[in-house]
Amino acid sequence: MLADSKALTHEILLERLAKARAETDKLFALVKPEARYARPIAERHRIVFYLGHLEAFDLNLLERAFAKLKPFDRALDRLFAFGIDPIEPGGLPTDQPSDWPAYAQVERYARSVRKELDAALEDEAPTLLMNVAIEHRLMHAETLAYMLHQLPLEQKIPQSQPALAETKAPEFGLVEIPSGNAVLGLRRDSGQFGWDNEFEAHSVQVPAFAIDRYQVTNAQFLQFVQAGGYQHRGFWSGASWDWKAAQGIEHPALWKRDGGRWLYRGMFKEIPLPADWPVYVSHAEASAYCAWAGKRLPTEAEWHRASSAPALGTSKDLEYQMTRWDPTPVDVHPAGNGWEWTATVFAPFAGFQAFPFYEGYSANFFDGMHYVLKGGSPRTDVFMLRPSFRNWFQPHYQYVYAGFRCAV
Repeated sequence: MLADSKALTHEILLERLAKARAETDKLFALVKPEARYARPIAERHRIVFYLGHLEAFDLNLLERAFAKLKPFDRALDRLFAFGIDPIEPGGLPTDQPSDWPAYAQVERYARSVRKELDAALEDEAPTLLMNVAIEHRLMHAETLAYMLHQLPLEQKIPQSQPALAETKAPEFGLVEIPSGNAVLGLRRDSGQFGWDNEFEAHSVQVPAFAIDRYQVTNAQFLQFVQAGGYQHRGFWSGASWDWKAAQGIEHPALWKRDGGRWLYRGMFKEIPLPADWPVYVSHAEASAYCAWAGKRLPTEAEWHRASSAPALGTSKDLEYQMTRWDPTPVDVHPAGNGWEWTATVFAPFAGFQAFPFYEGYSANFFDGMHYVLKGGSPRTDVFMLRPSFRNWFQPHYQYVYAGFRCAV
């Protein structure tokens, strides 16, 4: 059960912080030394940045709460808060590995900052700031996971994951959702932690619609690929067609063509394309598939209406989260098996108030160029499976553990 903020003692928050740290420590340990300065995804920083960033963020956030918490190294605090090169909209970072400090120096910085923080946290910290520090780290744990998914297999140390049991083929089809209200967001007086964009709670009247029982699978998306979906301009918006053509994109990022067959790039090995796993794609690819299928993506409000429908089986399976590196068949874990794209542009709810200590967290992305995702992935922490949580990305980003359902 998700505890509300008022019920979270300082001891519980410290336990959650320790667990989050263990998760990110585990991810950095997967990377072989020769890959620590790699950039698996062009739009993101090099791996070494995140080792310093997680501790610098906590220090920069929490030093306002503790007079005894002194800056460790202002130059490194700033470097790992922002990185080396500012990235202009639509641009890519241009730094080189030699621009960054030695990895041993970054490790010393991270250890020293964590030691200073732990000494300060012997005293109780504001619950809001602690929750922000914890969830910020857990978000980066998921970011690191999908970054490392793009890292060449030989540059990672393999890990085990729970095996999958044999399952029957899913029974696909549409589920009818009657008209009714959807409650989006959190009430400020609820006592539950949420990010600034989750407030204020409000009700939306949603007309009747139908939605896929399960997320679109690799097998279903393969039909789109084989039908020439990536070559048919009519399924794509103008901007998405230009992006796809410029980048030479012809299939999902985790797929690999091997002669006459398709392979799937798992975290630690390549396997034959799993037919019944959810396909992970960008918003642009999901939208093109929906157009090909004569359907559309659901809105954020429709997703909320559908998520409570018993026929969709989206009750939370909390034991599943953070146990596997790869997804499962769509009917085994209907919730938390991949974020789900919506047709809703990321925008503030009425009454939005930016966090005064993190003003740009949401507001910098209210630009009409990002879309809301709901749900969660196998690498999403259980606390962020709350229905009010809103993820968002621009439509041409392929790397998130994100799938979709079609609606009509």
